[in-house]
Amino acid sequence: MTLPADPETDALPMRAAMTKALAQEGLLDDAGWRSAVATVPRHRFVPHFYLPADDRGGDGLTVWELITADRAYGRWLSAAYSDTTLVTQFDGTEPDWRNPDVRHGGSPTSSSTMPSLVVRMWVDAEVEEGHTVLEIGTGTGYSTALACERLGSSHVTSIEVDSRRLEAAADTLHDCGYTPTLAAADGLHGYWPEAWFDRIVTACSFRSVPPALVQQTRPGGKILLNLSGWLYGHARVLLTVAGDGSAEGPLLPGTISFMSARAHAAPAFGNPGDWAAGLCQGPRRARHAPAFITAATTDAFHLRFLAQAAVPDAQLTVLHGVHYLIDVVSGSAAALSPSGDGWEVREDGPVRLWERVERVIDLYQAAGRPGPEEFSLRVDSVGRQFLLHPRMPDRPLHGR
Repeated sequence: MTLPADPETDALPMRAAMTKALAQEGLLDDAGWRSAVATVPRHRFVPHFYLPADDRGGDGLTVWELITADRAYGRWLSAAYSDTTLVTQFDGTEPDWRNPDVRHGGSPTSSSTMPSLVVRMWVDAEVEEGHTVLEIGTGTGYSTALACERLGSSHVTSIEVDSRRLEAAADTLHDCGYTPTLAAADGLHGYWPEAWFDRIVTACSFRSVPPALVQQTRPGGKILLNLSGWLYGHARVLLTVAGDGSAEGPLLPGTISFMSARAHAAPAFGNPGDWAAGLCQGPRRARHAPAFITAATTDAFHLRFLAQAAVPDAQLTVLHGVHYLIDVVSGSAAALSPSGDGWEVREDGPVRLWERVERVIDLYQAAGRPGPEEFSLRVDSVGRQFLLHPRMPDRPLHGR
């Protein structure tokens, strides 16, 4: 006789195995976080989700397969306790879970982040017993539950811009016995009713540091923030807030990316051919190939973030081998095309986009190709923001 599935029991060895694996990675040296991971039932926060199929569809788009306990119990439970990000929403629209189907394409806008990254964020933020924390981006609520288990629910506030996602997370948190402060709110503005906080941790990325987060952090408190932009260069920074309202801290190593805060998402730029038709300057030989910021390497990932600070309103797209930089704010554009053994560039508008990127590449190489951990970010008392490096000029971060 086959016994009915019991996820609460079946999850126990899987959760223990996940806890052991994260501990072996050095992420659970803190006994409190290890206990939290061993206790919180992740499967209850992800009753359904999508995973990418191994093969793309005939249209070249990613094929997303729905995973639920009813459809594939073993795969669902195994995925819930794997170190995998589980997608729960696309394009800001809640899937119809009652009539689900395979999806072709779409941009994920909510998920349950891979457990190793969730734990790493809390650990990197130097969260300790007694701290009050603000989490920006509740998502499924799993990360929130870990913080509640570690600190106690009364010390945790979590906000989410999507009220439907928040409602689902709130129900599960309550069912699991956790009662943090939850609110539907835009992370750009933090959450004043519960300020000040000892720690603020963001599970989405911003183009620059929202001033409200600095203002809502106690002097001596820390903000772990994910920075991104329209070139999709990413960095993480751990800021310490001073008594005068300024903040400063290092960029952290690693190549981690998060979904953009919805208010900071890139605008549509239309047809690249329309922009290219107006490029009357050039062509000239490019000093650097686009691969410097597009290659699938750690250096290129970091350099793309640095280049983004120089052209903060630019977006990059590739069509028929031509790389287009398009800035819908200034109306500037550049097009890089293969030419012989190199590249040629045409650009126009008030901002010479590729010329600025080339200047950043020059400075980066002259400084010895410094990694993220050699940079820091300063937010002064009036909100101006600068990337700092001892061998490179200070560079304003977008918007300041």
